[in-house]
Amino acid sequence: MAEKRDYYEVLGVSRDASDDEIKKAFRKLSKKYHPDLNKAPDAEAKFKEVNEAYEALSDPQKRAAYDQYGHAGMDGFNGAGAGAGAGGAGFGDFGGFDDIFSSFFGGGSAQRQQPNAPRQGNDLQYRMDLDFKEAIFGKTTTISYNREATCETCNGSGAAPGTSPVTCHKCHGTGYIEADRRTPLGVMRTREVCDVCGGTGKEIKEKCPTCHGTGHTAQRHSVKVNVPAGVDDGQQMRLQGQGEAGTNGGPYGDLYVVFRVKSSKDFNREGTEIYSDMPISFVQAALGDEINVDTVYGPVKLKIPAGTQTDTSFRLRGKGAPSLNGGNTGDQHVRVHIVTPKSLNSSQKEALAAFMKASGETVKPQEGGLFNKIKDSLKGDR
Repeated sequence: MAEKRDYYEVLGVSRDASDDEIKKAFRKLSKKYHPDLNKAPDAEAKFKEVNEAYEALSDPQKRAAYDQYGHAGMDGFNGAGAGAGAGGAGFGDFGGFDDIFSSFFGGGSAQRQQPNAPRQGNDLQYRMDLDFKEAIFGKTTTISYNREATCETCNGSGAAPGTSPVTCHKCHGTGYIEADRRTPLGVMRTREVCDVCGGTGKEIKEKCPTCHGTGHTAQRHSVKVNVPAGVDDGQQMRLQGQGEAGTNGGPYGDLYVVFRVKSSKDFNREGTEIYSDMPISFVQAALGDEINVDTVYGPVKLKIPAGTQTDTSFRLRGKGAPSLNGGNTGDQHVRVHIVTPKSLNSSQKEALAAFMKASGETVKPQEGGLFNKIKDSLKGDR
């Protein structure tokens, strides 16, 4: 039988290592050699060796005996306590196998300490629908929603008036109980949430008649919301302390108001810029004109230069959406489209025929009758 290695050597720490240094070394080596994570042939043996070393050095009494007598000093402890000794896989106050995995995947026993510590309540989300102009100019409104609030009868303690919660008799206020489980690797000690107090560390002997011991009651809560000017679709704002009640005297969570902005039939928006389309006639485009254009701020005048082409875009400065960060207001971009009339009266057709003659153009009209007669009469004037 191979001679046992020095426990300090197994964990890779000095003989004057602190409890924290020993625990950190154990965490690292336990994850490294655990058979579920390490498939090397000697992983299980090393895992047991690490557990045995930690079992001895994490206990002040055992460590003192080991420091004085070496491995011989451990004989008096073999079989005492759950999972102790070379064949066991006890984890002492470390928390057991579940703590290794919670630590490995980003958790850890540190997150489960102090069950009586105040904890902030859950955050909530509320969707607010806005029309296009409400998002541009903002508004003040009151919203209502359901949430869990601190019970006013017991002030969140869960205990009936005149009484108080007491330390849990089963977990003695820790919020957790330890249990030994037999596994193929030996007896392993696990830490579980106390089934009496539910992890709070406190027992309520006489429950509050209003909340029945939960410390919370359902509430229809209302709050005033100042919607900022310039908010856009999908953006959200946080209302601190308007979420659900905390536990153990912890603060309320927050409420996140998510905005959904309805589209407009007249305008499109990209950030602080607004876009619109404006139809104009051929005469307006050719000769120029001054037209009225709708904006979210009301109608404004826009000058159309002579010779404007279709799809030309004009900028109306300061007619867009305001910036949420207090910057400048955006612009509105107006794109003009030249509209071709679908029907013409005789005077219009005669005028167009004259325009065609003056331009030196030759066209083949796709409609007969009057227009062809006018065209033929113009030919006779040449």
